[in-house]
Amino acid sequence: MDITAFIRELLFSHDCVIVPGFGGFIGNYTPARIDKSTSTFHPPVKQISFNRNLNHNDGLLVGKISESAKMNYGDTRNLVEEYVASVRKKLEKGEKVVFDNIGSFINNQEGNIQFEPDTNVNYHLDSFGLESFNFQPLENYDVRHRVTRHIDKDPAKHSSMRKILWRAAIIVPLLAVIVAVPFKTNIFKSKVEATSLNPLASAEFENNKSAVDEKIAAAKDLSETVPSSPEVMIPAVTSSNNYCIITGSFRSRDNAEAQVEMLRREGFSPEILNAPNGFFRVSAMKCIDMNKAIGSKDSIGKKFPGSWVKKII
Repeated sequence: MDITAFIRELLFSHDCVIVPGFGGFIGNYTPARIDKSTSTFHPPVKQISFNRNLNHNDGLLVGKISESAKMNYGDTRNLVEEYVASVRKKLEKGEKVVFDNIGSFINNQEGNIQFEPDTNVNYHLDSFGLESFNFQPLENYDVRHRVTRHIDKDPAKHSSMRKILWRAAIIVPLLAVIVAVPFKTNIFKSKVEATSLNPLASAEFENNKSAVDEKIAAAKDLSETVPSSPEVMIPAVTSSNNYCIITGSFRSRDNAEAQVEMLRREGFSPEILNAPNGFFRVSAMKCIDMNKAIGSKDSIGKKFPGSWVKKII
């Protein structure tokens, strides 16, 4: 199966798509720009780069293929591994491998994978339908040419304008006083302010007040009867199992449950946690402190690469 179609679909909504055992495709955002040499406007673009060190299985690509092809997680992971093996064989033979609308791969003289992105494809969703276009710069434009205002020198018009301004200066303050005076008195204040629309509000307030007063009095009596001693220690509330080890994050709950079953067979006590982005995270175990969680993560990571430690809030 050619998995490049799934990679392209994920690149529109994710900034990093990892092909397990091969490398990761990273989306790099570039804002809109103007090329003054060619008088061309370019829309915002998300170009794709490749990092061969990002080759751990984060569950994103395998989960997408598993959900779309209606396959279980284990078979899908084997499918991706077979595809990566075929690509590596072609590169070792010196062949050029092309991922449609993403880019091409080839081994350089040192035997390292070299990636050439396809610059004709824009994976920035907000730029959908936008293309580069040319514009013609303005010619023979002089900013020193200013529009002058025509001043009417008729004295009769000026005198009538002065009368209107004087009337406005007198009428506007009077209107403000007429509007403001009633609100300074109790004429328009509603009687609702002195009462409550809820007949039980006052009774509930009195009951709560009485309960609070009784607790304060009891606390005061206790402080007077029990002598203070420096030897009396108040045990601090300590939390346990503050860290969990995540072995995978899946869009499909079925895939998450499949990994839970694998962890149970390995002797762990896994559980499924809901992530803020709607994914289902699989926790292999919980630990009390960070050092123990990191040590357990290193051992679990040998069986489940890409595991990480998450603090439980």
